[in-house]
Amino acid sequence: MNLLAPPRARLPIEVVFDLVCPWCFLGIRRLRRTLRARPDIAAELVWRPFLLNPDLSPQGVPRQEYLVRKFGGEERARRLHGTIAELGRAEGVDFHFERIRRVPHSLDAHRLVRWAARYGAADPIVEAVFEAYFLHGLDIGETSVLAGIAQRQGLDGQAARRFLGTVAEVEAVHADNLRAHRLGINGVPCFVIAGRHAIAGAQEPEVLERLLDVALVEGMGA
Repeated sequence: MNLLAPPRARLPIEVVFDLVCPWCFLGIRRLRRTLRARPDIAAELVWRPFLLNPDLSPQGVPRQEYLVRKFGGEERARRLHGTIAELGRAEGVDFHFERIRRVPHSLDAHRLVRWAARYGAADPIVEAVFEAYFLHGLDIGETSVLAGIAQRQGLDGQAARRFLGTVAEVEAVHADNLRAHRLGINGVPCFVIAGRHAIAGAQEPEVLERLLDVALVEGMGA
């Protein structure tokens, strides 16, 4: 421990996101890269669920059906996914949209993040769920898939499975989703820094860093 080093500034960052949103995966990777470059900041990430497809069947829908419904067809989706994949490579994310066979409802995945937060493991679980879905095409609406992710991150997979078999945190996820909409958030990712500054989209690290500096200056003057 370096006793001469200045104390790190504590900065809460609420991340409003959905686990089936590729822009969220990209934006969170950029946020993490920004924070790695700022050792003067001790950031606390608070994960806030946002449901992009709240009316989706609990069992999810076949990917082809979803693409037609959301984008009008696969061709338009392929162009968009190509752009995202190119941006992802710069962040070390090797998107494989073609491996996704079913678009899941993200409610249980968000519940797993909240459960993992009890054990201080929300951050790695978020990353692992994103990777399972966007890199490997796993169905993150399936209890067995989510329990396996928890176990691979060092948590109790059976306990995760039991938790997901209940209705625990269902209302909390819906309440956070409603809160986001009431705050005027209609697109994700959205980062709320120090409870005062919000910025939406998968922003470049330079943009995020400027907002972090504004929040730090305001914090010192508070």
